[in-house]
Amino acid sequence: MVVVGLALNGVGIAMLIQAGLGLGAWDVLHEGLSELTGLSFGLVVILVTIVALIPWWPLKERPGIGTVLNVFIAGIVIDWILAYTTPAEEWWVRATLMIGGVVIFALGQGMYLAPKLGAGAREGLMTGINRRFGISIRLTRFLIEVTILVLGVFLGGSVGLGTIVFTLAIGPLVQVGMNLFGYREETETQDGAARAEA
Repeated sequence: MVVVGLALNGVGIAMLIQAGLGLGAWDVLHEGLSELTGLSFGLVVILVTIVALIPWWPLKERPGIGTVLNVFIAGIVIDWILAYTTPAEEWWVRATLMIGGVVIFALGQGMYLAPKLGAGAREGLMTGINRRFGISIRLTRFLIEVTILVLGVFLGGSVGLGTIVFTLAIGPLVQVGMNLFGYREETETQDGAARAEA
């Protein structure tokens, strides 16, 4: 599930790139860095993911096998798809790729997170800051996303309708994906033992 989910993340991002209507915040940064350095989009994704893991140590986050797989799979899939496809031109194809890309990315994210085999570098950064400094998850995510988006725009990344759609839809759609693939929240019982809630 983790491998397939991460591969779907890569498919969704590649669809958004070829739609040419704007990307999610992190991918705006990835595109800007790719344009600046001449490195492939997928390789930039891998390198940024590795950099995002560096603060895990002082934040006392623990990686899992899913964290390690997260570093490589999506980036490899993105570069593979981009090598065999071209940017869409017709408006309806672009719109379809944009909407489909967001949905496929979200379902992949839900599939990746459901087995609980380790958070991605970006998610771990968010939860680590929350635990270390007491800043709410919502505010932490907002601050990180805005910072990354502004930096990406400064570097020349693509912002557009797709950025808005991704930002508004990704949270609810990922939740749907997590529920669909069997994610369960852990709660504490009276004797302190964790149990899974349906």
